[in-house]
Amino acid sequence: MRTNTDFSPLYRSFIGFDHLAGLIDKASRADKQSSYPPYNIELLADDQYRITMAVAGFAENELEIESKQNNLIVTGNKPTEKDISDRKFLHQGIAERNFERKFQLGDHVKVIGAFMENGLLHIDLEREIPEALKPRKIAINGKSLLTGNSN
Repeated sequence: MRTNTDFSPLYRSFIGFDHLAGLIDKASRADKQSSYPPYNIELLADDQYRITMAVAGFAENELEIESKQNNLIVTGNKPTEKDISDRKFLHQGIAERNFERKFQLGDHVKVIGAFMENGLLHIDLEREIPEALKPRKIAINGKSLLTGNSN
């Protein structure tokens, strides 16, 4: 059972994190996205990830991967077949429906590649933090570089 969480303390305490609180609030609501196709998200290394989607029945040319504005969108479109009415299934357990799956990517996460293997689509991601944002050590040398005084 889900309860509504009040994020107003976050808005008061953390300046500039309203976007994060909004994402948490959105994630806590009922998920409107379909669960098809099933997927896994793996942590391969500290800053490397892999999304694996089960896309049985889809060819590579029927799948599209797009990355824009911190969103990864994977779309599968099956062409309409003229002879599909001639097919008679005794049991149809493999879904052949079109889909669109969206993933929200963190800052500085980019798609580095994708490949298919045994009916699984693998999408590799990597977080690359720019040098300007990485922590750095500041040496204490006793002299001011601006004035030349040793305060």
